[in-house]
Amino acid sequence: MTDLWALTAAETTRRIKAKEITAREVAEATLARLEAVNPAINAVVQRTDDEALAAADAVDAKILKGEDPGLLAGAPTTIKVNVDQAGYATTNGLTMMADHKATEDSPVVANLKKAGAVIVGRTNTPAFSLRWFTRNDIHGHTKNPRNSALTPGGSSGGAAAATAAGIGAIGHGSDIGGSVRYPAYACGIQGIRPTLGRIPAANLSLPDRHIGGQLMAVSGPLTRTIEDLRLSLEAMSARDVRDPWWTPAPLDLGPYTKRAALCISPEGLQTHPDVEVSLRAAASRLQDAGWTIEETDSPPFREPARLQAQLWLAETRRAAEDPIYKEGNADAIHVYDEMKRLCPAPDMNDLLDALQNRNVFLRQWNLFFEDYTLLICPISSEPPFRDQRDVEPGEFEKVIEAQLTQVGLPLMGLPGLNVAMGEANGAPMGAQLIAGRYREDIMLDAAEAIEARGAAVEIATP
Repeated sequence: MTDLWALTAAETTRRIKAKEITAREVAEATLARLEAVNPAINAVVQRTDDEALAAADAVDAKILKGEDPGLLAGAPTTIKVNVDQAGYATTNGLTMMADHKATEDSPVVANLKKAGAVIVGRTNTPAFSLRWFTRNDIHGHTKNPRNSALTPGGSSGGAAAATAAGIGAIGHGSDIGGSVRYPAYACGIQGIRPTLGRIPAANLSLPDRHIGGQLMAVSGPLTRTIEDLRLSLEAMSARDVRDPWWTPAPLDLGPYTKRAALCISPEGLQTHPDVEVSLRAAASRLQDAGWTIEETDSPPFREPARLQAQLWLAETRRAAEDPIYKEGNADAIHVYDEMKRLCPAPDMNDLLDALQNRNVFLRQWNLFFEDYTLLICPISSEPPFRDQRDVEPGEFEKVIEAQLTQVGLPLMGLPGLNVAMGEANGAPMGAQLIAGRYREDIMLDAAEAIEARGAAVEIATP
């Protein structure tokens, strides 16, 4: 019999609704799993045991009364510490935010709770959610449960590590430059960055972000199965007008042509042979599922990546540059200084040009998706990095070059998905699927076809 903590979200909710198990039993099993494996990986850094058990009891009570317990009834879930959850500090990996306690839930947290999810803990992020690695001075260093020599990814490294290790079936993450897709890749699980406006999210305990963050930052789920990815995306996407960008777009936008583009090396990216093998395997599985595959160039990533950095750094230069140096986190300072070196400070005309050109690039991508309904390309041009590589002398530019598709995509607000592709030479592998705006349904359908023709994702034992 499968341990209750190891069940998928879909299996959990089905069995709870059928009264085969209780939500409390699942919550207790998941908290025991957390106790057993979290010390080795430091993925969950704020525990929510009392609230988890109370939420589980509420689910069980609804079932006994014959009431609807919600789409995610009893599914154990984690929340990233850069998002407001009432009663807990939204630290964002910062010592200076240790006492910044939220008084109300972010829309995405509220939606998960309304759906019956049981939040079992809050997960780690690098300082300022800045890196593709996860270490800070308040919560410590998160390790990859599949291979401790590799990064768990970032900034949602804690979410990915926890989900891969069986601490919850669903991990909440956020993505402005790959922070859902890359941790999913590094930890060998599934993760989706939805279209801008799909999932409502806002931290009401803090000022609203400037335009760069508003246009590019989204919340998204990490799971071990595509079925759970679809289920959690639906739950997270419920209406909440506290996020002005939230859009009431249907999750199923109707028929489409199964025609995918495969791009191994977008704009000259030097893609590692192991990554190429995974991409071609994903394309082959889709072809077996009835898709037509054509190898071709991708729409632009490089200039969008430059403009993404320009918009993001403009926000940071104005609002957070002093806090970065005041916090004193050596990793964040190193990465920020490297990014500043690569991206000179823009003037007003540069920012206006960036926003104008965003429209140009989004039009190019829209036209591309008139010919193809899906793009298959690398999550990263390299296998998951050795841990802390970005702060090694002379390595930052190599790291950010490998992450071209992570950084470039958010400028257009487009969705992207990592589908797990097993391992190669001891490192998790994956493929990135990208579709047009609000066509997460296409990516999920394709990912399910890929998943069905490969080995299931195994839970990691740290």
